[in-house]
Amino acid sequence: MAGHSKWANIQHRKGRQDAVRAKLFSKLSKEITVAAKMGDPDPDKNPRLRLAVKEAKAASMPKDNIERAIKKSQGGDADTYEEIRYEGYGPHGVAVIVEAMTDNRNRTASNVRSTFSKNGGNLGETGSVAFMFDRKGQVVYPAAVGDGDTVLMAAIDAGAEDVESGEDGHVIWCADTDLAAVSTALEAELGEAESTRLVWKPQTVTDLDLDGARALFKLIEALEDDDDVQTVTANFEVTDEVMAEL
Repeated sequence: MAGHSKWANIQHRKGRQDAVRAKLFSKLSKEITVAAKMGDPDPDKNPRLRLAVKEAKAASMPKDNIERAIKKSQGGDADTYEEIRYEGYGPHGVAVIVEAMTDNRNRTASNVRSTFSKNGGNLGETGSVAFMFDRKGQVVYPAAVGDGDTVLMAAIDAGAEDVESGEDGHVIWCADTDLAAVSTALEAELGEAESTRLVWKPQTVTDLDLDGARALFKLIEALEDDDDVQTVTANFEVTDEVMAEL
């Protein structure tokens, strides 16, 4: 079993403070509204919406907020968002993928470009770094759900591709197109997951020391603070010692 990858821990941290938590709920609400507007407002009939609702519940988002976000999609005044992916390089040549939902492409592009340049990075063209990542489905469970063998067997039965187990939990990987089916099968066997989402999985990672990690985190946090930005992914790894310092 591979170790529980630190980049996954970093990417999926739930928030640094209450303000960040509120911003997370806002991003989750936007995804729910868009998913419901694009398909059926019933999560059982809409795989993307079902995943969005699962992720919101995993983040302890109140049920009322979830229902409000779905209802908003059915109103005539629901905002129309465009999904855009930005790619670039952060400090120390770390590849960064930014996924955004926006009602103003020019505003978002300008803000993302400015954030990269102000924090030691460079925004590139579409496709400039995506080839260094694989689009995958990722389901995360806490260590308490069972030992590595138990989770591995459940993952195999569910149709997953790989499992990484460690002291801090289990990360189950599957094809992006299989995420809804795999996560549903896992939930029946192991219960509700900590996280269920589509991610960009790095093919290789860049090891960063403390100074490098601080510089990159500054960029990532600035990007995440943008209301239009939904997710930020980077191909880096840090040691436990560096994480403790951060």
